Amino acid sequence: MPESRAGSGEADTCPAVCGHTHLFPGARCRVQGLSDPRAFAADPWPVELDLRFSDGVVADARLRTGGSEGAVLVVPPYTTGAGTPIDARAWTIREFAGTGDEVELIIGRHASA
Repeated sequence: MPESRAGSGEADTCPAVCGHTHLFPGARCRVQGLSDPRAFAADPWPVELDLRFSDGVVADARLRTGGSEGAVLVVPPYTTGAGTPIDARAWTIREFAGTGDEVELIIGRHASA
């Protein structure tokens, strides 16, 4: 469902396509289904994401904004398609880039959860 910036405070969930089986500094994810990608890239707001990794695994995540570390992507533990367990992590977002009707997130360093 598309994210609505205004509303009841309940976040909708958007798909985010990731190019790898896990996140790391420099990894990229393309957020889809935002109602206004250009506005989101310029001034991101909190959103729930379904991270869709390259091995077909989908993990729930939440983008937090407004904290001292800036935008942070919080990902609970999940298991890759090959069976590798990935611990819960929080990542800063180094950059938001509008690419047509998607917004690309470029992952930064680990953040506090």
